[in-house]
Amino acid sequence: MGIAQLNPVEIIDLLDRAEAMIPISRQRKTLPSLAGKTQINLFFENSTRTQASFEIAGKRLGATVMNMAVRTSSVAKGETLIDTAATLNAMQPDAIVVRHGSSGAVELLSQKVECAVLNAGDGAHEHPTQALLDALTIRRHKGRLNGLTVAICGDIANSRVARSNLILLGAMQARTRVIAPKSLLPRGVEQMASEVFTDMEKGLEGADVVMMLRLQNERASGKLIPSVREYYRFYGLDADKLARANADALVMHPGPMNRGVEIDPAIADGPQSVITEQVEMGVAVRMAVLDALLNKEEDK
Repeated sequence: MGIAQLNPVEIIDLLDRAEAMIPISRQRKTLPSLAGKTQINLFFENSTRTQASFEIAGKRLGATVMNMAVRTSSVAKGETLIDTAATLNAMQPDAIVVRHGSSGAVELLSQKVECAVLNAGDGAHEHPTQALLDALTIRRHKGRLNGLTVAICGDIANSRVARSNLILLGAMQARTRVIAPKSLLPRGVEQMASEVFTDMEKGLEGADVVMMLRLQNERASGKLIPSVREYYRFYGLDADKLARANADALVMHPGPMNRGVEIDPAIADGPQSVITEQVEMGVAVRMAVLDALLNKEEDK
């Protein structure tokens, strides 16, 4: 359901499992780990990276994977989430991967089914596998998470990615900074992050990792910023702002990117960017999570 449920030992275990999945994924091998098991991907929100990587992950572990087309299902006719859960549960799946626009919806669905449920993002609450793949990417480049300074910049208030990353990085003893205009900072953010900045240049000083976020217009009520041009001027990652971070700082983005809004295209495609690698690590992480969850009885 979320990173908040995991302790540091469990986080490290999942990262180690994912590390072992990378060569398998790169060689496009299929393991028999989930042979005979059925995985349903149930996405109430649009997704490219997360849905595709969960599908590939399940298939590379030998599972039968079904992507439910929500827009053409009974949901479009007014079926409730609970009724959808009951219908899918009757089909005896082994796992349901759920993305939903409302915080807590995945937890509610999990209470109505008898199989494993994986949170692929619920509202502005959490996106646990994104935080795990981000952590794996950082660890592969930096060799550790503890002691690093990670700056997360953008729409913090509406970002489930920011929340899950702050929880994970905090648990792993990294120093976290959030950078955003006051209108995009949630209440209580001081309890979640090590430092809070409204000045991006100051916030990037000495950062080991710079994680950019897009504006979550679909989850915001009202206008987030005065103008895109003004936002990019003060909070868009360009060469001048990136120069404030450490010379070997990683540039990250969970996608989809709004080039020219929160990030300069030259930076997104530059030598410090690991954005494409994040996508690759997503397959390995989701393989690890599916394998750990569905084979937990065999591990005992």
